[in-house]
Amino acid sequence: MRRIVSLLLGLFLCGPAWAAVTITLTKISDTKIAIGYNATTESQLVRAFALDIMVDDGNILDISDYHVGDDNRGYGIFPGNFSRYITVNPTTGEVENWDVPAYTPVAPPDSPGALGGLGTSGVTIEMGSLYDVNAPAKTGVLCTITVSEGTTKLCVNGNAIRGNIVMEDGSERIPVEACTFDDCGLDCFPCTARYERQYVDWVAYGKPVCWCRNMWGENISDTGPANYTAGDYQCDGDANTDRQNPGLKWRVSSSDLSLVIANWKKNIATANPCADIDHKPENPGLKWRVSAGDLSILIRNWKKKASQLPGDCPRKDYL
Repeated sequence: MRRIVSLLLGLFLCGPAWAAVTITLTKISDTKIAIGYNATTESQLVRAFALDIMVDDGNILDISDYHVGDDNRGYGIFPGNFSRYITVNPTTGEVENWDVPAYTPVAPPDSPGALGGLGTSGVTIEMGSLYDVNAPAKTGVLCTITVSEGTTKLCVNGNAIRGNIVMEDGSERIPVEACTFDDCGLDCFPCTARYERQYVDWVAYGKPVCWCRNMWGENISDTGPANYTAGDYQCDGDANTDRQNPGLKWRVSSSDLSLVIANWKKNIATANPCADIDHKPENPGLKWRVSAGDLSILIRNWKKKASQLPGDCPRKDYL
């Protein structure tokens, strides 16, 4: 453990080199992203990471799922916070206690070159390894980041001031920017992780309005206009986006069934997207867009009116 001091002094004082370590991002949910790395092309191990994590239209709320301490097959040494929160026994050279809540990979905002920290749109994380036997793997997960609802994009870059990525021989790697959560701008269909697969298909269809929610709050009751274009009930079987039978005001009925039949077993190139009720392909080989899954939803909601349907399409339920 006596080597901690020398490690901390030398961790971020290295010369630049070309990128060979990849930063990976894995969407866990709408608000959680796992930050990982891949250094399998390197002949040596990564010694430390200094990364900037930034979001659009939101804030970074939490960091979790990271290793803490030395000799744990991970990156549990946090240079920006080590001297603030960790005590080394002067006689033995051992850390007395790693379990300190404030000891996290997030660099203090008052550190040179560090971003604003948790609760802001950007954090800088610093994570180093220190081991005798249990070396970290050449690929793995560094941590999980939690962002606020509504965040449209998250990007990770190297922090040049604090060292980018440092290898075991002291050389430096500059990671290529990695981003997730595409920004769909003014599109009426959501494009965040929750709807990612549906969004790709929606674009391939030509961005049909019938898959979108009615953002103006009309036609989501039994009394709105008989015909409309937004799809508050399309994923419930209202393929024709209309209300049938003036007295009973059914949203799912014969006109919807007719549209499904007319597009039966068609693929994304030929199907009417409004008939694709469940928003997913069926039959991996033939990739039918209108088939048994769509018919099943239509039958389940047959002759129901708006007040009997959720009215919150699109929903991830149908992925």
